Amino acid sequence: MRSIKDYLVIGAKGMAMGMADVVPGVSGGTIAFISGIYEELISSIKSIDHKAVKVLLTQGPMAFLKHINAFFLMAVFAGIAISVVSLVKLIHYLLENHAILLWSFFFGLIVASAITVGQKVTKWSAGSIISLLAGAVIAYFITVATPAETPESWWFIILSGSIAICAMILPGISGSFILLLLKKYKFITGAIKDFDLVTIALFGIGAIVGLISFSHVLSWLFKKYHNQTIAVLTGFMIGSLNVVWPWKIVLETRINSKGIEEPFRYESVLPTNFEGESFVIGAIALAIVGFGLIILLEKVSNKKQVS
Repeated sequence: MRSIKDYLVIGAKGMAMGMADVVPGVSGGTIAFISGIYEELISSIKSIDHKAVKVLLTQGPMAFLKHINAFFLMAVFAGIAISVVSLVKLIHYLLENHAILLWSFFFGLIVASAITVGQKVTKWSAGSIISLLAGAVIAYFITVATPAETPESWWFIILSGSIAICAMILPGISGSFILLLLKKYKFITGAIKDFDLVTIALFGIGAIVGLISFSHVLSWLFKKYHNQTIAVLTGFMIGSLNVVWPWKIVLETRINSKGIEEPFRYESVLPTNFEGESFVIGAIALAIVGFGLIILLEKVSNKKQVS
């Protein structure tokens, strides 16, 4: 029987996961693994199925809560929510005022994440290589496709939540990275910053649906097609690097749903062709810091696994 102190510790671990999930390239799943709650988290999520419904109907609410390990899940997700709400304002400030430096940090994170995730492929066969290339091509196509922004419709917000939540059960893959790939990172974090309850609710619905359903799908994929699945995810990261390239020029603007003019279509350029201060030295330094952070987390994770 866990005490209140135990749940506070679990909540603190959830907060660490939330901090990671706000930053593209850092996986909340990795933090869960390092902090020792990953297996219980996955097991608890997967327990929310038809058997749980049967327990609820036949044995009552308390038996249902025990069956799905509800208090553990609530502690974890409360911690995640606290971190996300706390950090999005800082992220938006940095995006508005220090975009090149922030994107450079993200770039380093994702490059290192692609390397560490790719190392989890146990055998590079023709199928794995094709999966890697397919993932990279698809991701790159998404980043350069016109329109340069994805819909803000209710169905796409739900879809974004469903896909992004996969990071919770994929060590090495970041939920924020998924949102970047879907071109919804700034939109969703902005909704959280502004307490846009409708958008938050839609995203939350998608996250719940995705978390329950994808946990089983991904478990099956990893069991049956482990190397190909990892290769595709690695390819996604490589192909998405265009999104986080720090130096871009605006080709086109648009008026968003709030009546504010905002950049709509970009083109990645070299620092020498960038219009304005390029901050090359600082950008390189922060990219190295981001890269090193992921490598450090991976080493800690590997030591945890060995022990």
